Amino acid sequence: MSVFNDSVLYPCFLLTGFSGLESRYGLISLPIFLVYATSVAGNITILFIIRTEPSLHQPMYYFLSMLAFTDLGLSTTTLPTMFSVFWFHTREISFNGCLVQMYFIHVFSIIESAVLLAMAFDRLVAIRAPLRYAAILTNDVIIGIALAITGRALALVFPASFLLKRLQYRPVNILSYPFCLHQDLIKTTVSSRWVSSIYGLMVVICSMGLDSVLLLLSYILILGTVLSIASRTERVKALNTCISHICAVLTFYTPMIGLSMIHRYGKNASPIVHVLMANVYLLVPPLMNPIVYSVKTKQIRDRILKKFNQQKV
Repeated sequence: MSVFNDSVLYPCFLLTGFSGLESRYGLISLPIFLVYATSVAGNITILFIIRTEPSLHQPMYYFLSMLAFTDLGLSTTTLPTMFSVFWFHTREISFNGCLVQMYFIHVFSIIESAVLLAMAFDRLVAIRAPLRYAAILTNDVIIGIALAITGRALALVFPASFLLKRLQYRPVNILSYPFCLHQDLIKTTVSSRWVSSIYGLMVVICSMGLDSVLLLLSYILILGTVLSIASRTERVKALNTCISHICAVLTFYTPMIGLSMIHRYGKNASPIVHVLMANVYLLVPPLMNPIVYSVKTKQIRDRILKKFNQQKV
């Protein structure tokens, strides 16, 4: 009896990869590793270029540094369990380990959403009030924004972990993904989950839901300002400064919406589709953001090419 009680107090969770394709995990892990390696290399390059180039010590690039750092955190948080499943066929994870991973995945996701909103605010100020840009976005303001973004994410997700800790689980619980997510952990509980479910919904509404509405409002104001510019050349130039950010927003929100739709309406879909969408949600934004900003942002692209040419010499 005591053994059973211990197993309930300290439940075990089994992560899930691509069911039915276990014999091909070695092959499947190669593109995952390449995506991770490219993400890490790309985001470290962005951070290095901004850190070492004084001309890039501007609000726009400070926010880009925040985005790169967040992408590094998101990639690194998911890496251990993904490689544990695909390389070593080890699915077991402790309850506390699962809670820690879930906490940081959702913290970094909320931070990324808020950083994208801050970058939209940066573009809004640059286009609507270019003469006051430096006066509005001072270093102190940027530090305050960074602290607020981080504090909000840490504070919102912590109660969710605490509520999950108070629920009861089976001795062995099978998860749907090769990492731990809040909505997946809730499904495994055998006790009442409505408080955790409602709180999880409130976290989404107060973070990504609110951010997406403010993002849309920011771009409505930006578009209104751009359309009021008389010169067609200046209108195009102003919009071009937003292209990289728009791509980053789409890269972040599209997989998230797709995963939510699959989770809610795709109950008859193959488990492989669920795992694939979850991997896309967590792996694609950290991969694409440095690529988009390196290609579409001339200042970043020129500095990378300059560093590369210096290395060749």
